[in-house]
Amino acid sequence: MQRTPLIAANWKMNGSVALVEEITRELASLNLSETEVLICPPATLINCFSAERNFMLGAQNVSHEKAGAFTGELSTDLLLEAGARFVIIGHSERRTLNFESDGLIAAKLAAAVNAGLTPVLCIGETLEQRQQEKTQQVLARQLDAVYASQPELLAKSVIAYEPIWAIGTGESATPQQAQTTHAFIRQHLKQYDTQSAIRVKLLYGGSVNADNCAALFDQADIDGALVGGASLKPAEFAQICLAVTKGAKE
Repeated sequence: MQRTPLIAANWKMNGSVALVEEITRELASLNLSETEVLICPPATLINCFSAERNFMLGAQNVSHEKAGAFTGELSTDLLLEAGARFVIIGHSERRTLNFESDGLIAAKLAAAVNAGLTPVLCIGETLEQRQQEKTQQVLARQLDAVYASQPELLAKSVIAYEPIWAIGTGESATPQQAQTTHAFIRQHLKQYDTQSAIRVKLLYGGSVNADNCAALFDQADIDGALVGGASLKPAEFAQICLAVTKGAKE
């Protein structure tokens, strides 16, 4: 069994056609045969990417509704037609700023999987929760909300651990902190499906950059990263893609 490393870029509400062209050129020069790379730009830019590329495309959000009078929302069919094959679900910014509940996130993830999209489920704790030693309790709740009643979805998911206190702050969990939490996540997932828990890609997110990525990728249960600000800098993002640990992780 092998877990191929995955580096995912979350552009958030940033980007342009010029950046699409620049990052496509930058990544074209890389040998990514042992690494999967995913770019999640704003939805308006998804179909601006050329079909001739060596990376995958995803969206940053999706509706759990199939279609209808839901102004401003994007369905799975619309994302697939635009060219997305992955979708980020449950990012802390949407949980906080858009008041997305665990139940809504579970519904979105099920809709994505049923439509053939691969969800990247984001989970994470606040600084206060970490200081109160509630990290595992919070992560377990977020995972249980999705997989306790739908364990079959785990095999078709990617999970990104993003400590909220590290997102966009310049502060990152130490490699040891990140590994401890990733190991807990993988162990917790085994109650749903042992083999899927071993196979699922676990990404780390939270101020990942070219300076700290190699030490993070060296950890046994970290299979790549969900990169924010650094993904808007094509040369630095390329360095991160090259730094990801090569080979199998069991």
